[in-house]
Amino acid sequence: MAMGIQEAFVTCMKKYATFSGRATRSEYWWFALCEILILGVASMLSDNLTGLVALALLLPAVAVGARRLHDIGRSGWWLLVALVPFVGGLVVLYWTVLPSQAGANAFGEPAA
Repeated sequence: MAMGIQEAFVTCMKKYATFSGRATRSEYWWFALCEILILGVASMLSDNLTGLVALALLLPAVAVGARRLHDIGRSGWWLLVALVPFVGGLVVLYWTVLPSQAGANAFGEPAA
């Protein structure tokens, strides 16, 4: 089910610390776009504000990333691959663009 930008951002903020369940591609990518736009506006205003906003959006971003990986049948712990220099981020980027898998996610929860 495709989400709009506002719906995706509100959903991710409501589930800011929910690491179980699934996130569709549209939910993940709309939230990522919102995060970039908000950080861009904050950086034009103040460096301190940018740091605070980045810190405030860190947990929701990790949570939606974990839920996105659950949607393709991987554990959210695979997000740690992004910490590997050069290739880690590319691997996670590839995983986030894959289509959803039918069935249960990595933790045996029912499909959404």
